[in-house]
Amino acid sequence: MNRIACALLLSIAGAAPVAAQQVATRTWVDSHGTKWTAVTTTQTVIEEPRNQRIAKAIAGLPRFGPFAVVDASHAALVGEIDSQSPIQFRDMLKSHPGIHVLELIDCPGTVDDGANLVLGRLIRHHGLTTDVPSGGSVRSGGFELFLAGTVRHAAPDAEFGVHAWKDDSGHQPNDFAPDAPANKVYLDYYREMGLSAEDAEGLYALTNSVPNEEMLWLRTKDIEQFVPVE
Repeated sequence: MNRIACALLLSIAGAAPVAAQQVATRTWVDSHGTKWTAVTTTQTVIEEPRNQRIAKAIAGLPRFGPFAVVDASHAALVGEIDSQSPIQFRDMLKSHPGIHVLELIDCPGTVDDGANLVLGRLIRHHGLTTDVPSGGSVRSGGFELFLAGTVRHAAPDAEFGVHAWKDDSGHQPNDFAPDAPANKVYLDYYREMGLSAEDAEGLYALTNSVPNEEMLWLRTKDIEQFVPVE
């Protein structure tokens, strides 16, 4: 990865905190009539919000929806997936055909599960590597995109937030039989991404072990038992 790409990732994952300084002055007169003045300086460290760090890091980079082109071979995913994301992904690769690594910097998920799975298959079809760097965060439907990489990298402290999906009617996986189409579409996808039937079922069960309203936080070591991660 070149210097520009490294700088982008480091600025997002490890930006320096902002310090705010306050000065307070107190004056008093003691019993002998002597006037005293005390000046107290306090410094508070304020962590810059993650979304602001990301916005600064990708400012000026070519954008295709949630994708930012870092350099000739790297792109970063820094936003939510919607119905237009597969088209934007195709447009990005058409304009930058040398991209072969997709850095999953901040992936909050998707508002369109169907488009998300289409995008995952496109990532796989084009042979991209998916990489979650140190400090990277992949949540909800973003996890399916991580699985799409023909090669998958993830830092030990990369975070993965998973939960059960919910359809437009409010139904979740456990509202259907295990082999119902609503569940099979995800199991089939996991198999397409190279998982064995056993690992696909185990990983799918793990992602659905908490309801949609909650989030189960995993680290790289937690998912390596189901899917190869380099």
